[in-house]
Amino acid sequence: MMEGISNEACSLAGHWGLGKLIALYDDNRISIDGHTEISFTEDVAARFEALGWHVQHVQDGNTDFDGLRKAIANAKAVTDKPSLIKVSTLIGYGSPNKADTHDVHGAPLGPEETAATRENLKWPYGEFEVPQEVYDVMRSAVSKGATAEEGWKATLAAYKSKYPKEAEELEGLLSMKLPEGWEKALPTYTPEDKGLATRQYSQIMLNALAPVLPGLIGGSADLAPSNLTLMKMFGDFQKGSYAERNLRFGVREHGMGAIVNGIGRHNSGLIPYCATFYIFTDYMRAAMRMSALSEVGAIYVMTHDSIGLGEDGPTHQPVEHLASFRAMPNMLMVRPCGGNETAGAYKVAVANRNRPTTIALSRQGMPNLEGCSIEGVEKGAYVIHGGEGTPDVIIIGTGSELPLAIDAAKKLEADGTKVRVVSMPCWELFAQQSDEYKESVLPAAVTKRVAVEAGSSFGWERYIGTSGKFVGIDDFGASAPANILYEKYGITLDHVVEAAKSLL
Repeated sequence: MMEGISNEACSLAGHWGLGKLIALYDDNRISIDGHTEISFTEDVAARFEALGWHVQHVQDGNTDFDGLRKAIANAKAVTDKPSLIKVSTLIGYGSPNKADTHDVHGAPLGPEETAATRENLKWPYGEFEVPQEVYDVMRSAVSKGATAEEGWKATLAAYKSKYPKEAEELEGLLSMKLPEGWEKALPTYTPEDKGLATRQYSQIMLNALAPVLPGLIGGSADLAPSNLTLMKMFGDFQKGSYAERNLRFGVREHGMGAIVNGIGRHNSGLIPYCATFYIFTDYMRAAMRMSALSEVGAIYVMTHDSIGLGEDGPTHQPVEHLASFRAMPNMLMVRPCGGNETAGAYKVAVANRNRPTTIALSRQGMPNLEGCSIEGVEKGAYVIHGGEGTPDVIIIGTGSELPLAIDAAKKLEADGTKVRVVSMPCWELFAQQSDEYKESVLPAAVTKRVAVEAGSSFGWERYIGTSGKFVGIDDFGASAPANILYEKYGITLDHVVEAAKSLL
């Protein structure tokens, strides 16, 4: 209850009127430091009432089992708001010397105190011995569960008979299988198509996928007009409008990430996404890490991905974030360039139902480059320019800096240098490819390499070596128009050319 995330998530639950949500709060008044009164004296029940919850209090959670059952039954009867059942308990109940102390919070009682507790509770059973009456009570749940399942099956059968089309969609979701051919809804682009910011392409992808993925649901932390994450064919998920698929999370980044994890782990076939400015992943990193740890296929749509966002300045300009998420196990970190790579990012994200994907998207526009492809994103990295023969130098680029890499290659080629340009939107996917494929993209014999990315240099030595050159930013940025910032920090055509020439 002390954690800020509890207020974020529970505020939304009250706003949405989630009547099926029942939370039991074990108030034993102990934390690791000691009694909670040293730092936590608020009236939790009053807070939750203010959040729009139905609140009850079971005074004796150690022995009043009938009171607990009654409170749960009451909570189930309240269908228009979530319920909190505050249960007052004594931690270490039965221990003569450690009950109601932090000593029993995270450590075993020890042999002597265990023996004293057995004596105090008049517990005659041996270690790991479970009384038969406990088995009997627990096993009664099997028959109750079987009866409940049969009732559910009967309800589903009646629903299928009355609403065959909707039932087919429901069963498709519950199967956890993606609809056949869903990826064909993703649009593709040619160099003749007008270039847009990748956040704009992201909006196009979401709205292309919305009608073919009935489980797609998500929204933004109060930045929908900037993140461009609204599915235009749907309204807002609100109290009484639960069929809609746009979630308004408000300014609650950490809570948003946790809610997305819950939706994903529910295993009902829903595909959750959420969005904010990339810099604000700092507020929700714990939830994103939990996505990776728990194998939740969440989609994190993170816009304004570099100093290219401009005048908002260093408080809003992500620098180290690409490196930090690339370091996170089981997280796919994708930074696409143009429409085709953004389509590829969404294909990868939707297909990976047991692995979260963070998509870093630009504020500024960029062209649709010749050779950019969905298939290339699926490989993690691919040759986009100068694929014939052995190059003198390799330039690796991502996202909004990929056009810069290609322009530098053309300038170098005019002087007779053989240049290969590699687009590397996703390190993690490239690492999964065969040794043969990786060698075909980045030949080990070609050690003269340059990487260009409007982010931290940290980690790039993996692909450019210790003698390679990096063109990017290892500072906090500044407040100025994007073109001035790129010039200030040396992320320019001339600097990329200069870096390549210094290796030759």
